Amino acid sequence: MTVSSTGTRGETVPTVPSASANPAVDAVDVTALLERGRALSTPELRAAVDRLAAPMDTVAAYHFGWIDAQGRPADGDGGKAVRPALALLSAEAAGAAAEVGVPGAVAVELVHNFSLLHDDLMDGDEQRRHRDTVWKVHGPAQAILVGDALFALANEVLLELGTVEAGRATRRLTTATRKLIDGQAQDISYEHRERVTVEECLEMEGNKTGALLACAVSIGAVLGGADDRTADTLEAYGYHLGLAFQAVDDLLGIWGDPDATGKQTWSDLRQRKKSLPVVAALAAGGPASTRLGELLAADAKSNDFDSFSEAEFERYTTPRTWWRIAELKDGGEPVGFVIPARNDYNPIISYIGVLPAHRGHGYIDDILSEGTRILAEQGVPRIRAATDLPNVPMANAFARAGYVVFQRAINMIWK
Repeated sequence: MTVSSTGTRGETVPTVPSASANPAVDAVDVTALLERGRALSTPELRAAVDRLAAPMDTVAAYHFGWIDAQGRPADGDGGKAVRPALALLSAEAAGAAAEVGVPGAVAVELVHNFSLLHDDLMDGDEQRRHRDTVWKVHGPAQAILVGDALFALANEVLLELGTVEAGRATRRLTTATRKLIDGQAQDISYEHRERVTVEECLEMEGNKTGALLACAVSIGAVLGGADDRTADTLEAYGYHLGLAFQAVDDLLGIWGDPDATGKQTWSDLRQRKKSLPVVAALAAGGPASTRLGELLAADAKSNDFDSFSEAEFERYTTPRTWWRIAELKDGGEPVGFVIPARNDYNPIISYIGVLPAHRGHGYIDDILSEGTRILAEQGVPRIRAATDLPNVPMANAFARAGYVVFQRAINMIWK
């Protein structure tokens, strides 16, 4: 409603409606739309998950917050349901009923949660929505399998409609999923680079987040019979919405309140993620930018310790350090060292070294065992380790120590 006031010359002057009024109305409307999306899509989402074989159905139910870790019914946080809400609005934008977009809403939500299950494992995140992540509760294998199953279900839900529109919708969903995976691969690769451009970061985030939101904004319209021109226009809007969504998420990943986000403080910085705020700061130049680059690169420097001196050993043997010396029980002579990564929420063995004088004598198993013991004493339930694909002796040593592979690139986990 427009409010009028009397000007200095007695005329009626229209004024802008109060800024404090409209946002409140918008917030109520948005909340109602999100609730509608959840109410219409959840029954079909549960029905889809019920198709999974045991124990995947239970693991998926835990992930969605429907049960707790012991299998008891729960009313956990299943997420904001943004994508289902957008899919229903998309159908209405094409002149169809919101219900027409429900299969698309379910399919997009299944793909979204497929990505979350795998992302949590790859990033080592132990908390999501204020609960332990699936890989932490049920193990890495189940997180991978259930994620794969949700992706398969997403396509099944659409294709079983048996319509031309369903085929078009499936094509858009699979393209969006491939871009999502491209974005995740870019995100991981950027963690190992000292510099990433803002343009590269935007491309990555457009793939990782923008593509699926773009699909959510168009898939309901496609199911409702919209032509490609209309669907493409909606998709373009959704893509830019996804970029904005990810920009906010990047801010929360660094400065977000753990009580609100369910993640560790500074979680993205701890993982050396090249998110948009980090990339922009690195590109800004100046002393602070240089210092940030040095901090991010600190753990990525060469691990060539062939010239590691006895003096350096003495420097790193105090209890206050993260550097530890592995000693044999017969005489206690140092034969090598284990260097855990410098964080306190996701312990990972980042380097294991054998002193030159002791190489070739089979000490690697003793050193790995010692490093695992040290980290286990920190009170953590799981320890990660990594080695290069060609490093077969190290991979075999990890296997003998009880580590199991949970990613293709010889990333291993010990419980």
